[in-house]
Amino acid sequence: MTKHIENDTSFSTETPEGIEYTLYPAGLCARFCAFSIDTILKWILLLGFQIIFYLFLYSAGGFWILLLFYFVLDWFYHVFFDVFFRGQSPGKRILGLRVVHSDGSPVSAGASFIRNLLRFVDSFIGLYMIAFLSAAMSRAFRRPGDWAAGTIVIYTWQSQRPQQSDKMDWLFKMEPVIPGRPLTFEEKQGILMFARRYPLLGESRADEIAGPLAASLQKNPEPRGAGAYLLGIARSFAGER
Repeated sequence: MTKHIENDTSFSTETPEGIEYTLYPAGLCARFCAFSIDTILKWILLLGFQIIFYLFLYSAGGFWILLLFYFVLDWFYHVFFDVFFRGQSPGKRILGLRVVHSDGSPVSAGASFIRNLLRFVDSFIGLYMIAFLSAAMSRAFRRPGDWAAGTIVIYTWQSQRPQQSDKMDWLFKMEPVIPGRPLTFEEKQGILMFARRYPLLGESRADEIAGPLAASLQKNPEPRGAGAYLLGIARSFAGER
């Protein structure tokens, strides 16, 4: 089981292998601004499609096409960007935010669908008061959809971490490393989880997290950082492409 530790400004998660990650949940103001940008963009898309509809499709009696477009845009706008743009809608990207699972891993399609399906709950009272109250009373600023899907919205600092892809293609560019001793199953899992979450960490934070395990695996001190050393071991697990 993954252990979670929350405080007012950070969300720490610890894996069964003892690897701890600290995430920084986005506050109400940042999330509201990102939501407002996405809402404006959705209106622009809807207006553009309406113009196209009335110019080219209205005479064909295809009013249902307009309704279908509105339904898809309203319900799957955020899901599309969560799945294909690493948890970042245009509004979130502008504000430097990202949707992830509570353990820091990239949000899945199922979790994204659940968190966005429950957006209708946010406005039951009106003016999104349920979402506001839920986020205000949660230290990780979670609205109902986040609670149900096990997700959080975090700040990302692009200047402090390398640009990586979700498929981890970048890992194959690294030099494989053979560890100094046989690894247990738990250690292998911990190293793979570290490699998966590496894009969410700065280099100094990655070295800090990787330090204890890397020290126990190295026969001799190496010039490379502890984080790079574990990534090299993860690369050796991947084999050839």
